[in-house]
Amino acid sequence: RELSAAQRLPCWGKPQSKQILVLGLDGAGKTSVLHSLATNHVKRSTASTEGINAVCINTEEAKMEFLEIGGRESLRSYWKMYLPRVLVLIYVVDAADHERFPLAKELLHQLIQNDSTLPVVVLANKQDLKGAYCITDIHDALALSEMGDERKLFLIGTHVAEDGAEISSSMKDAKELIAQLVSEAQ
Repeated sequence: RELSAAQRLPCWGKPQSKQILVLGLDGAGKTSVLHSLATNHVKRSTASTEGINAVCINTEEAKMEFLEIGGRESLRSYWKMYLPRVLVLIYVVDAADHERFPLAKELLHQLIQNDSTLPVVVLANKQDLKGAYCITDIHDALALSEMGDERKLFLIGTHVAEDGAEISSSMKDAKELIAQLVSEAQ
């Protein structure tokens, strides 16, 4: 008998933890972003997450548990199962993958349609790539203005540069923002 994802992850689901869900299409860079947030150093991941990836990050403000669920179509059915448990949703998009923006938009809007107050942080990743959309284009492509006035919504341009380097200032800003949102949501 296979254990559920929550049973396989020993720290997931404990009441004292502050849980953050990391979602986005496959190839958007979720794993690389998560590793960068956790270690403050860049480690690019080239393999897509095949299931669930849990990372605990301790800051001065909070112990945060990030749960990344792979973005392949076969895994997207799990996204909504974990949504009711989280304090913040991080949605990662590949800023240079113009063809997939309509799908990324559709999935994001489906996710949040039943929760008008869940804070959302959209990370427009891969800003360093040629042809990447700028923040205003991403805002429009994802129709973020249609997400409601009650919601705390943030859009941050990020990139994961060369392996071993310290994370960019935008990644540091994202980490501070997420910690602040989590502490406010408690």
